[in-house]
Amino acid sequence: MLLQNKNAVIYGAGPSLGGAIARSFADAGAKVFVTHKRMDAARKVADDINSQGGMAEAGEVDALDAEAITTHLNTVKQKAGSIDISFNAIGLQDTQDIPLTEMTLADFQRPIHIAMQTQFLTATAAARIMTGQNAGVILSLTATPGGIGYANVGGFGPACCAIESFSRNLATELGAYGVRVVNIRSAGSPDSRPFMEALDNASKEVSEFMAKLENDTMLKQLPMMQDIANTAVFLASAMAGKITGVTVDVTAGTTTALNYKVTKIPF
Repeated sequence: MLLQNKNAVIYGAGPSLGGAIARSFADAGAKVFVTHKRMDAARKVADDINSQGGMAEAGEVDALDAEAITTHLNTVKQKAGSIDISFNAIGLQDTQDIPLTEMTLADFQRPIHIAMQTQFLTATAAARIMTGQNAGVILSLTATPGGIGYANVGGFGPACCAIESFSRNLATELGAYGVRVVNIRSAGSPDSRPFMEALDNASKEVSEFMAKLENDTMLKQLPMMQDIANTAVFLASAMAGKITGVTVDVTAGTTTALNYKVTKIPF
């Protein structure tokens, strides 16, 4: 298995993408330490993994709290012996679908502030342990606005750009210690919680919006959560041992060019 004998810490491991990544890490052989700001959310993911034969422990960790992050990591290090993988998937509390000219400063700044605070705290805390091991992988997650201009995404777009820049810069500092830092850029997964909640409304506007997102991609389909999780497993494994300092794009081609003008011709 790709992650056999690895210890992975996941922040924001709830019912959506963070949980899916935790399950995939466990399926690949890792022992996963799933954390969430609410213990019940983390425990639900851990219990599900353990019931399927995986190895998981739940922890209540506020990924915006430096002391909580450090205390948890030190406990994991003492218990497991190493911190091999760190993945941050917490929500950014972003406000979207409002033009920038009509948005409040607070709504614009919030996701940027949260993104930088949590990425800095979790990544540097993991890095302090990983540099002593001369090994480790730090993963982060962004979305389409990190690679292309996108209207009405508020502060979420700049937050994605900031995460990607931070990931690159951290990689330059940690590479000499054998620590890799990689970001994953997703186009948004239709089976993730935000999309599913929107689809539950079953409104014409939501359906049209989803169709537009799919039409913007080159493949005419959006990546599912499992696609992102599979990418994370690969990047955390030795098979990606020479990949660092980059953003791996899993947007089905959207950030290379919006492809809404191209339609499939039936033969």
